[in-house]
Amino acid sequence: MTIKQLFATAPITTVLLISFIGLFIIQLLTGVDANDPSTEQLLNWGANALPYTMGEDPWRLITSGFLHIGLMHLLFNSFAMYFFGQIAEPMFGSVKFLALFLLAVVGGNVLNNYVTWQAIIDGSGQPGLSAGASGGIMGIGAALLVAAFFKMSVNGMVLNLKSLIIIMGINLVYGFAVPGIDNAGHIGGAITGLLIALPIALAYRKRELAQQAAMAQAQQAYQNAVQASYASNHQPSYQTSLQDNQRDNPPLTNIFADNNSQTPVDLNNTADTADFDQSGGYINNYPTYIDPKKFAPEPVDISLIWRLLPWLVMLVIVIGFLWWWQDMHNQILQVLAANE
Repeated sequence: MTIKQLFATAPITTVLLISFIGLFIIQLLTGVDANDPSTEQLLNWGANALPYTMGEDPWRLITSGFLHIGLMHLLFNSFAMYFFGQIAEPMFGSVKFLALFLLAVVGGNVLNNYVTWQAIIDGSGQPGLSAGASGGIMGIGAALLVAAFFKMSVNGMVLNLKSLIIIMGINLVYGFAVPGIDNAGHIGGAITGLLIALPIALAYRKRELAQQAAMAQAQQAYQNAVQASYASNHQPSYQTSLQDNQRDNPPLTNIFADNNSQTPVDLNNTADTADFDQSGGYINNYPTYIDPKKFAPEPVDISLIWRLLPWLVMLVIVIGFLWWWQDMHNQILQVLAANE
């Protein structure tokens, strides 16, 4: 798929990929080591670090999602974004997709800081830093899991639930098997993605059921119209037709008796032939054509509350993140004040 095709299919995915790669190129041009950037350099470019993020720099919750620690980190996340984004964005819509990615990034970073803070309080850990789009990508992957479970489709394509479970499972196992991976960030992003995708999938299911009901009604109306057309075009029964023929035409014996009065019947001419029912009556086998397109149901829309539900859930998540950040921020301030 070319960049032009990707932009037409998934514009936000394309912009995110360009931002990842563009930011990395700018870092290289300013002297950042491509494979082993220093802690100071990463902090200067917006990495997530507990004392800063939970202190006076909450913006790092988002900026760290665009920053990558080395070339391989960038390539891995860019490939994952390309793979998931071109499916998820058309399925969820560009605006919801962007909100999903950003909130999953924030969710991963908040959980990372919470786990780090608890480890510091327990005396079993120390502050570190994290960066990368992995939390957002795990959120997208988890959202696709929900979509596959509810059999959501995009362009007629339904996702394979088993394959997605395997892919997500491999990523989580790899994170715990390799040191230096931000597992809390991955899990936090995935949980956020699940919570956002659930109301989207429920609204989709609600719309599908309503559309199926409308389609069933339309099919029944079409069948009734076809049956009525057949009934209205059925000619009188044999008894009535026979009486009319006997009244208007001479008996068959008279026709055969008077050879000069016979008119040959062309059996190849459909105008001279007719179908008979079991009793010998004439039937018109050509009912009025019923155009099925006239019975096609209009697109079904769901109620306003269902359309707003995903956004309401995202609003609740944002409020929850703000409260969580504020709570940790206040705890840090209390600890610092006690140590002065």
